[in-house]
Order: sequence, then structure tokens, then C-alpha cells
Amino acid sequence: MSNSEAITERVWPHPEIVGDLDQLRKKVPLVHCMTNIVVTNFTANVLLAAGASPAMVIAEEESGDFAKIAQSLLINVGTITSQDAGSMLKAAAAAEEKKTPWVLDPVAVGVLGFRTKMATELIKYKPAVIRGNASEILALAGAVGGAKGVDSTAASVDALPAARKLAGSTGAVVAVSGEVDFITDGNTVISVPGGHEIMTKITGTGCSLGALIAAFLPVTPNPLRAATAASAVYAIAGERAAKETRGTASFAVAFLDNLSLIGVE
Repeated sequence: MSNSEAITERVWPHPEIVGDLDQLRKKVPLVHCMTNIVVTNFTANVLLAAGASPAMVIAEEESGDFAKIAQSLLINVGTITSQDAGSMLKAAAAAEEKKTPWVLDPVAVGVLGFRTKMATELIKYKPAVIRGNASEILALAGAVGGAKGVDSTAASVDALPAARKLAGSTGAVVAVSGEVDFITDGNTVISVPGGHEIMTKITGTGCSLGALIAAFLPVTPNPLRAATAASAVYAIAGERAAKETRGTASFAVAFLDNLSLIGVE
């Protein structure tokens, strides 16, 4: 994939993305999801539709052990509690020890101190990918994010310099979600336009993208490719679903349908 290549509905099927999705469905990776309570069900359904196997293990007594069993891990701090924090730190430490690739989703980082401190602590355990909206990535990189709760008040392109900086300082691939998604390892930058505005009105579309990136991590050559494949498949499913529906409820169903049908047309 070249730096300037954009993966969109208009060029589907892209051979690399098709191959990555095929591998995901053949290998059915077990994805350990430590995510927020608002999006748990939707996230599990997104992973099942794509072809992965979700497991929502959050207990501190189990999180470290399960992170070593799973093929990948997602840590999403959206509704983090003090008890969750201990579980997440144990899982991240176990993932680093076992070399289990994992994704950090720093929801609303920069807005509240506890989650911001937690995200900083979690980064020490070397996530393969950090995925967030523009405000979250700006805040995590030390800039002013300007978030409104969990929503970004900045465009994804505005966060690109901060994303490259964050990738360079952490060694993680950074994926910035927005009208156009930008994925960077600090050097290469890949843009993925697509999706649909209605996706911002459905609870869990951003958070479950982090889980889908985690699902692609063990079946792709590198984290840059995993984040690109997940973003592309997500955008395509969103575009197709938006053409079939008139409102948010039917869109959510159509999105899962289209996600499950991509690549089997």
C-alpha cells in the first residue's frame, strides 16, 4: 500500500484487504475485549459479523490470564472504574509479557484526569495500535484536544501531526477516526475515507472499530496493515448500510448485515 492510497467503496475489492479479511475469517481470532459497558453488545456483534470470536473478560482475577490465552486484546477506557483500572493494567502487562498484540482506545482522554492518567500508564505496556478520535489523539500526544465528552471537536486531519508524534514516541501505530481515517506508524500515513455521517449517531461505532482492529492484528503482517484493513472494511460496511436505510435503528442492523456479507458477494 502506498502512502497516498485511499481504500474506498469505489476501489473495492482491494486485494490486500480482501486477503486480510479472508484470513480473519479462516483463523477466527479470539479477541479479549475490555470495553465500556455502553458498547459491549454491539462490539461483540461487530466481531462476530466480521468473523472473529469475542470474549468480554473484565474480572481482575482473570484478565491477565485471559490476555495470555487470547490472540489479541482491546482496552477501552470509556466507562472505566477503579476496579476496571486494575484489571486493565494486569491485562496490558500480561499482553506485553506474552507478546499478545493489543489496541488502546483512549475514550475521552484529556477531558477527565483519571482516565488520562490511566491511558498514560497503559501506554507503558506497548500497545500495537492506539485508536481514537482527533481530540483524544491530540490530548494523548500532549496537545489541546478540545473534546466535548467522548465526541471530537477537531477534524481527523488536524490531529495528523500529533498522531505521527505519538506513533514516534510510543512505537504504536496511531489510527485517527473521522470523516477520513488516518493511520500512521510515524512515517507512513494511509488515509481511509468513507463510512457515513449516520455512524456518529450509533452508540459503539467508534469503540467497536477498535475491537475490529484488534481482530485483524493477529492475521495481518503488521499493525499498520491491521488498522488499515479494519478501517477500510468498516467504512465500506457503513457506506453500504447507509444506502439501504432511513434511520439509526435500521442502520445498526444493516451495518452488521453488510459487515457479515463483505467479501462473500
